[in-house]
Amino acid sequence: MNRLVMGVEYNGSQFSGWQWQRGLRTVQSVLETALATVANEPVTVVCAGRTDSGVHALEQVVHMDTTVVRSHRSWLMGANTYLPDDVRVLWVQDAQAGFHARYSAIARFYRYVILNRPIQSALRYRQVTWCYPVLDVERMHVAAQCLVGDHDFTSFRAQGCQSKSPRRFMHFIKVYQEGDLITIDLCANAFVHHMVRNIAGTLMEIGQGKHAAAWCEQLLDKKDRRLAAATAAPHGLYLGGVFYPPEYGVDNHPVFAVLPTNAARFD
Repeated sequence: MNRLVMGVEYNGSQFSGWQWQRGLRTVQSVLETALATVANEPVTVVCAGRTDSGVHALEQVVHMDTTVVRSHRSWLMGANTYLPDDVRVLWVQDAQAGFHARYSAIARFYRYVILNRPIQSALRYRQVTWCYPVLDVERMHVAAQCLVGDHDFTSFRAQGCQSKSPRRFMHFIKVYQEGDLITIDLCANAFVHHMVRNIAGTLMEIGQGKHAAAWCEQLLDKKDRRLAAATAAPHGLYLGGVFYPPEYGVDNHPVFAVLPTNAARFD
């Protein structure tokens, strides 16, 4: 068996999430179908992190095992020939010994994008989350800094989350504005279910002046999901990139250019 690793971009608007589900259109199902056509045999792909319905990916990382011999270009061009327009394989390479798309990852980067203006956008439909009240971006950024570091994220965890522990290490979180778009960039060793969307919902309420900036830290300390804001919509959420130890040679991250220089690797 040869293990291949790939970077995958997708628009999640018309998908019922990443994971294969009978009778539903999912990213995993269309990707496996396309790769199986190239391989001329069934294949199974393993992703770095499953995304929910409506969530997008700038770069999801997957691996697959196969005995079929093809050039990297053949896998790349062949897969994209058979994929629908809302999914693309960005790159393909051989995996180093011991590599696993999920378990070898040391950090994940997510981006949440908010359109902050009175009118919704037709061109950005289902690509951003619309919020018409004016948001105080500086207030949101200041509030979010209490989340950096090692914390119990129970207050920002979905009720049905199956993770064994709510503890995660947040490497950084930034909130900034460009025109009418407000972006929340987050990087952590891993995320509990709905963690980014729950944080985004809380920060938007703080940005609207419904709560003081200190509310975010209070929620973190309370460890009670019922006290936090509602889960924000999935449309503005993007899996931006996945980080691995340098020995695996997986460094094809299109988001590197917009990350702080110290975010390229995490020890």
